Amino acid sequence: MSIAESFERAQLAYADGERRPLFGYLASLCSYGALVGVATAVGRHRGTRLPQRFTPDDIILLALATHKSSRLLTKSSITSVLRAPFTRFEEPAGAAEVKETVRGHGVRHAVGELVTCPFCSGVWIAGALTAGLVLAPRATRLVMTALSAVAVSDWLHLAYDAARE
Repeated sequence: MSIAESFERAQLAYADGERRPLFGYLASLCSYGALVGVATAVGRHRGTRLPQRFTPDDIILLALATHKSSRLLTKSSITSVLRAPFTRFEEPAGAAEVKETVRGHGVRHAVGELVTCPFCSGVWIAGALTAGLVLAPRATRLVMTALSAVAVSDWLHLAYDAARE
């Protein structure tokens, strides 16, 4: 039995009649691993050393920036143009966000899930920002600070609106 046949058999057994894009998920995992590998290779080539630890300030900035970036990527009206090849618009979701459904099969469906799920995309974004903190800390902190400020501003807007009601 070939590897492809084994994978197909495992996919059928896993999905129990449902269409699940396991090959697309595998492609996503391999892509993520490849990007981590590239970041590692760049760091080694430049002689960059990993920090002993990140400061609490960096962790807070990273968390806020990851949150805001993942919401911008996965829910924002303005970034729907990036999701359009993988999704279908359903309806507005309030606060400049939209609700979309994933379309397509295989890799297209898996990418659609990634770009519509803030939890899923958050892993990729946190990985990229963490690599940025190691490879280009000043520029990355600048970006994370701006994204964090927007996240807090959003929460203040929502709190203000709630207080008015």
